[in-house]
Amino acid sequence: MDLRIFTEPQQGADYDTLLRVAKATEDLGFDAFFRSDHYLAMGSSDGLPGPTDAWITLAGLARETSRIRLGTLMTAGTFRLPGVLAIQVAQVDRMSGGRIELGLGAGWYAEEHTAYGIPFPKEKFGRLEEQLAIVTGLWGTPVGEKFDFDGRYYRLADSPALPKPAQERVPVLIGGLGATRTPRIAARYADEFNVPFSSVEDSERQFGRVRAAAEEAGRKPGDLVYSNALVVCVGRDDAEVARRAAAIGREVDELKENGLAGSPAEVVDKLGRYAGIGSSRAYLQILDLDDLDHLELISSQVQSQLG
Repeated sequence: MDLRIFTEPQQGADYDTLLRVAKATEDLGFDAFFRSDHYLAMGSSDGLPGPTDAWITLAGLARETSRIRLGTLMTAGTFRLPGVLAIQVAQVDRMSGGRIELGLGAGWYAEEHTAYGIPFPKEKFGRLEEQLAIVTGLWGTPVGEKFDFDGRYYRLADSPALPKPAQERVPVLIGGLGATRTPRIAARYADEFNVPFSSVEDSERQFGRVRAAAEEAGRKPGDLVYSNALVVCVGRDDAEVARRAAAIGREVDELKENGLAGSPAEVVDKLGRYAGIGSSRAYLQILDLDDLDHLELISSQVQSQLG
């Protein structure tokens, strides 16, 4: 199973902090560094020193790392026009030498839209489908040809569909727990399907829906990567687990129930349960970005056992 580091900078992290975590991610042998795409802190966090933009961050990291994959879980479709997003992602992909992945979601956090004057449309899933069609369509249009799109929400005419990413195909991630539309959209556009913060049982149920939707769409279900995003809290002993849980304002028992928490052996065992239902990639949500020893422990005693 691939392990990827997943950060939530809206809770309070500047670019220098994210750079340190990304470099540690690379040095410690993890597969990728991903970040959320939010402009407002959640819960009791004050969010200081303030939000950082996902794609500006990834552009910087693209030039300061050399191996790890970089991406978003998930870029909010409400934040960016699809044509602009296609340009941004293609440019950052070229800046990284072809290491970018695009997680794209409908957007959901109404308060951050209000806080920064971003429109929050009622019909988000229809927009998401058109955004995916446009972004992938722009990238897939041969150089020298034009791209047109006449949808309900977006219209493009005579677009040169430039620039192109460095990769022939930028992997597209779609995720969520919706029972009908989400699997259908994933079956049409996704290279990877991610289930966020869910149990093994709920993940298995959702993976099954996506596999069925893929078959209905004429795709092989095995062509998609299936993954989970899970909060992580690992310690060498109970005291270290408790200290790390307290640092992020969580209870150990709750973290063990809803995430990956405990000793390295406990975490390896739980990851094995996710692997057993077909998950081949885990995004480890790291909430204390100053605790780089946590990453070292996961690398040396969890990742090393996964093969």
